[in-house]
Amino acid sequence: MKKALLIIDLQNDYFPEGKFPLWNTEVTLNNILEAIKICKNKNYPIVHIQHIADPDLGLAPFFIKDSEGVQIVPKILEAAPDAPIVIKTYADGFVKTDLNKVLEKLDVDELLVCGMMTQNCVTHTSISNKKTKNYKTSILMDACTSVSEPIHLIGLAATLTWDISLISYKDI
Repeated sequence: MKKALLIIDLQNDYFPEGKFPLWNTEVTLNNILEAIKICKNKNYPIVHIQHIADPDLGLAPFFIKDSEGVQIVPKILEAAPDAPIVIKTYADGFVKTDLNKVLEKLDVDELLVCGMMTQNCVTHTSISNKKTKNYKTSILMDACTSVSEPIHLIGLAATLTWDISLISYKDI
């Protein structure tokens, strides 16, 4: 099986200087950087997924197009500069994007999912794929975060009924 690392919404607005700072962002960032190193050493492809708010879907307080907050965190881009970037406007990285095409081109059949917001974009993307392409999926539970630890844990628990594995980035 060929694995790919999906890095979801590692964007400036979720960090302390951003418009919607999350819990545990520095630990999450460092764990994702370690996951990138591991994946690069194993020749696993890496895919960035970036959320850009669509004004037609309603007012958005963050991820505004062309803002500093919408940008992917520089350390992440430096660690995986050649990784494709999939732009999304919904929580689910597969909805109205070319994510499936990107993964098919990379000949991927297993996903390692990490990023921000555990209970929203991470879980929606992971569950959605189980309804469509059915990639084998693992969420890197220590390389995700949310608004608080309880919400993070609730999001992770919700995926267990979808045959999604929860693993550490160290177990890639």
